[in-house]
Amino acid sequence: MTRSLKVLLLYPPPWKIAGPGQASYGRAGPPKDYQEGDLDPDFHQTPYGLFTLGANAVRAGHSVKVLNLSAFPWTEVERVVSSLEADVVGLSCWTANRRGVGFVAQLVKQKHANTTVIVGGPHATPLAKEMLAHHPSIDAVVAGEGELSFAELMSRVGSGTPLRGTAGCWTRGESGPEEGPAQRNIDDLDALACPHALYGTHIVMTSRGCPWQCTFCGAETSWGRGFRAHSESYVLDALESALARLPVRMIQIKDDTFTTNKKRVIKLCQGMRERKLRFLWSCDTRVDVLNESLLKEMRLAGCERLSLGVESGSQRILDAIQKKITVQEIVDATHMAKKFGIKVRFYMMLGNRGETRESFRETLEFLEQAKPHSYIFSCLSIYPGTTDFVDAEAAGTVTRESYFRETFQELKIPYDATPQLTAEMNSWFAKHRGVRELYSPGVDECEQIVAELGDHPPALLDLARACFQAGSLGAAEKHARAALDHTHPTPGLVLNLLACIANARGDVEAMKAHFMTAAKTDPQHHVLLENVQRTRSWFQAQGPERGVPLVLSDRHDFALFEKNLQPALPGPLPDDWQVWPEPLPAPRAEPLSIGADKRLPVLG
Repeated sequence: MTRSLKVLLLYPPPWKIAGPGQASYGRAGPPKDYQEGDLDPDFHQTPYGLFTLGANAVRAGHSVKVLNLSAFPWTEVERVVSSLEADVVGLSCWTANRRGVGFVAQLVKQKHANTTVIVGGPHATPLAKEMLAHHPSIDAVVAGEGELSFAELMSRVGSGTPLRGTAGCWTRGESGPEEGPAQRNIDDLDALACPHALYGTHIVMTSRGCPWQCTFCGAETSWGRGFRAHSESYVLDALESALARLPVRMIQIKDDTFTTNKKRVIKLCQGMRERKLRFLWSCDTRVDVLNESLLKEMRLAGCERLSLGVESGSQRILDAIQKKITVQEIVDATHMAKKFGIKVRFYMMLGNRGETRESFRETLEFLEQAKPHSYIFSCLSIYPGTTDFVDAEAAGTVTRESYFRETFQELKIPYDATPQLTAEMNSWFAKHRGVRELYSPGVDECEQIVAELGDHPPALLDLARACFQAGSLGAAEKHARAALDHTHPTPGLVLNLLACIANARGDVEAMKAHFMTAAKTDPQHHVLLENVQRTRSWFQAQGPERGVPLVLSDRHDFALFEKNLQPALPGPLPDDWQVWPEPLPAPRAEPLSIGADKRLPVLG
């Protein structure tokens, strides 16, 4: 008989963060060369895996808390861990927070010696044995897909059974870390509890795995080989649940390669329209799994931004990193997406294997040729579990020990570039970091898109802004009002543009009316909030009386406005953070089948 457990799922900080006025923690603190902004913008988002583990633990009858501590000062981390005595603490481990995971695991054991500490995630998976060897406070490491193994571990804790031999896990044996039997991947993903029924997050995942094997990516290590997906009905239900919890109707679909199965995505898009979900979304994918019919369906279903893993404009580099795409395919896919008004963002990389001054020049010239709407560069990071790591380790340029002995945030090093080229790329990157805007469609192009799509509200808003930028205020207002009439998913952004038009005309009362309407109906968009604050400051400074112009932003980019709320982001703790929720009754005494003779344990 398994008892109900108190399960605490934490997303730890990257290191021990000093609070305001506190002394640094020395080597336990940030790397010496750390600068604000070095952490990836997405770092502070709670990993989706914690939400799926939490949802399935709740459904199994356990009392579960999910907390994001990724930006908490260490004194606050100590307060949280000391106050919450759990049977099981699960920690999500990425390369950037691997040190924080070790510190939190040690802290848990210091405060609650009988608590079982379990670690999982993309960094822990390929270094599971080493994690146990270096961190005595960790009891088990889940390698790869976690729901089955984590459920079995909880069942063993609840029944007092030893953890040794748990499938898909490394645990402690008599002579050191021991690997349990292999855990088969979940065939029927729909059997998993949907995290969006419990947790508010703009991130949605509809599939797992990627059939490709780029040298810098560790997707196969985490998910296994191949591609698995939720059914269309499961995804549509999840989207409805997610939208019901969000203040802004925008969602990021963060599958590794969303359009791997083009027919499935077309059905999903048709389902979004049939259910009248009316939201804007983005996704990540590859250029060789796109076509015009798919892109049109995506745009009509609300796709606003397509992020493409391009990495380089040099065919030689693309071949070296096993991208399996051509430069011409990238250009063609970009043009196809533009035809339907989907904003294209390129993910680019510096320092891949074979990088030279010439290949870097090719990449910069290529960007001018392809003209994505935006692009963002990152420096190559060598992550455990990737081909880059395996090859670098074999060559003796990288060791596993360095991830435990050294304090770097991520191992950002060019794979084989010369020191001189490395210095040049670092200098260039320092001046060009972050999202860079490159292309904006004009009135003629936006008119062609509307002709292709019909009265598609987001396309009408794009046309309205293009007209505004061209100084055609009457046309801009006409198309903006048409976007409202056709039920734009984010009317606050349309009203913001109407306020900008009124301001350009000098019609202060109309501008105020648009802002007031937006505040009542759809206020929570960052551009709208910034403009309202600028307007308030303008009035307070007697701008109208002094003839000072009011400068407003007319942008309506796909940019999420996320309140810094738990558990999606490291916001203030809720008032009831120390109160454990009552566990839900387990849905059945028998375990839930998830395919291939595997079972997800529930209380019984």
